[in-house]
Amino acid sequence: MAKLIAQSAAQGLLPRTIGSVTLSEPQMPSLTSIAPFAGTQDALRKTLQAEHGLDWPEAGQTTRTAEARLIWVGMDMAFLAGAEPSLKLAKHAALTDQSDAWAMLSLQGADATQVLARLVPADLRESQFKTGQTLRSNLGHMQMVLIKDAPVDYSILVFRSMAATAVHELESAMSALAKRRAL
Repeated sequence: MAKLIAQSAAQGLLPRTIGSVTLSEPQMPSLTSIAPFAGTQDALRKTLQAEHGLDWPEAGQTTRTAEARLIWVGMDMAFLAGAEPSLKLAKHAALTDQSDAWAMLSLQGADATQVLARLVPADLRESQFKTGQTLRSNLGHMQMVLIKDAPVDYSILVFRSMAATAVHELESAMSALAKRRAL
């Protein structure tokens, strides 16, 4: 009989520090997609607040408590990260466990924004993409959700099957930027 051993999505690839930027893989929190049923948005908002202390995020935003955060990921959809959803939410929304479908990477350091600027087709300057905001876009050629946790601290969600590719793309951008800075 095969013996299965749980591994993280980027097992053995991280952490890596190149130049002033560190790419790591934090422990993946529980991740549940929440998609409100038609006409239930108000009831869902009240239940989220009562059960988790979280407000439904506006487009491009996150809301958080000490234990969990609610990440906007598209029209009428958010990810609840770090907490198991209350079963009371199921009356108002479709709940789907996404924990094994996504990988979370962390990119931190003085040049983190410049590294991402090489791969993400969006304006990531602080004046346009502020702390607490989220963005659904591409990282190179793959889909991702980018969350700005602090001025030079990002969480990146990619499909688990693309984690090694995301690591490779980010390391390449980190190396190119570090070489340029060394000139």
